Amino acid sequence: MVYGLNKQQWLAVFSTWLGWLMDGYTSIAYALVAVTISKIFFPSTIGILGLIATFGGFAVGALARPVGSLVFGNFIGDKIGRKNMLVLTILGFSLIASSKALLPSYETAGILAPLFLYIILFAEGMFAGAEYGGGTTLALESVPVGKRGFIGSFVQSGFGTGYFVISLVYSALYSMFGNEGFQTLGWRVLFATCILPGLITLIIRKMTDESPIFKDMKSGNEVVKIPIKELFKMSYSSVLIGLMITSGLLYINTATFSFYPTVLTIQGIPGTIVGLSVAIINLVSLFGVWFGGFLADVIKRGRKVPMLIYSIIFIFTVYPVLYLGLLKNVYLSTIVFSLQAFLEAMIFSTLPAFLAEQFSKKYRTTGVGFTYNGGAIGGGFAISATLALSTYLGLLYSWSINIIIAGIIMIMGIVLAKETYTGKEDPILR
Repeated sequence: MVYGLNKQQWLAVFSTWLGWLMDGYTSIAYALVAVTISKIFFPSTIGILGLIATFGGFAVGALARPVGSLVFGNFIGDKIGRKNMLVLTILGFSLIASSKALLPSYETAGILAPLFLYIILFAEGMFAGAEYGGGTTLALESVPVGKRGFIGSFVQSGFGTGYFVISLVYSALYSMFGNEGFQTLGWRVLFATCILPGLITLIIRKMTDESPIFKDMKSGNEVVKIPIKELFKMSYSSVLIGLMITSGLLYINTATFSFYPTVLTIQGIPGTIVGLSVAIINLVSLFGVWFGGFLADVIKRGRKVPMLIYSIIFIFTVYPVLYLGLLKNVYLSTIVFSLQAFLEAMIFSTLPAFLAEQFSKKYRTTGVGFTYNGGAIGGGFAISATLALSTYLGLLYSWSINIIIAGIIMIMGIVLAKETYTGKEDPILR
């Protein structure tokens, strides 16, 4: 046994981690080529509006995520099984994500080009939305309570790992095709590679057992008819407070991790260097999320106290980090954005355990998925809002204000939330 977990427990954890790798891979693939495809899917005559509309695709996907988490969680995850749902979602996720490589340009299809893009992003968002609730539930229902903080942080680090991998792939493709070749074909190849992590994840999930808690629930006839109804009847306050936390945190996440490639690109940094820079930033973030989860387990202060401490430290560093990151020095930008990524990742570290322990096993997949992905709706507008406000205040002030306001909302939610684990009993069994 490794870290006190057996083979099946690690398969559950690893299959969930791979799902988040897939999410990071596909989300950041879109962010990396946003500047490029803004001129392909929208008319070049509209200038920065094309870039804002391209980042509006994040909002389209974000709106779809809570819908997907409710639909798949209610009808499959909490009724048929966590594993069954995850096999279906990763298959749909990978196929739809890679299909962006086949979309027509504005030049050939006119207004249909951005329309098809948004339809694909909405469908992709539905499958991606089901991933967090199902995966988090499967993994954390399969591991001991005392190891849940670090295991949750490991699962969460899948997104950063996907970001790291796609950044290297982007850098390699940009180098291979060159600037002109990447603008015409390279970005399509980048999207096509999204099928690969999905297929690997599918294979691992087919080997994974169902959650032992769901097995017990099914054998004891505890499966409820309409999990979503039970969720909003029994845990509406947990959902509302959880949405404050995730709305603030995911707004920050989009305004940082998904915005770094664009910030570096508009500073005139070559695409190959941009890819390497964001790869380094995300590699550092992995150590942040792992360290945050490990530290939370060591200090044994529950889930919300570490999250609150990490959040306050992060907010106080926002302005100086962004100031230094916008000085058009790629080395300095990489260093300070890596620091910011490390601190932000620490906030995420205890979130999976915190959300999984908030909700009853009878509607856990639905509750975790909706609470996390519902918070992504605001985050979907983060970059578009930052760019729009920057036309009046400049990028530094616009960027700082957006992140700090989101941080205040997140901290308010953490303060209002109830602690989930006090060391007396395992809340995940209820």
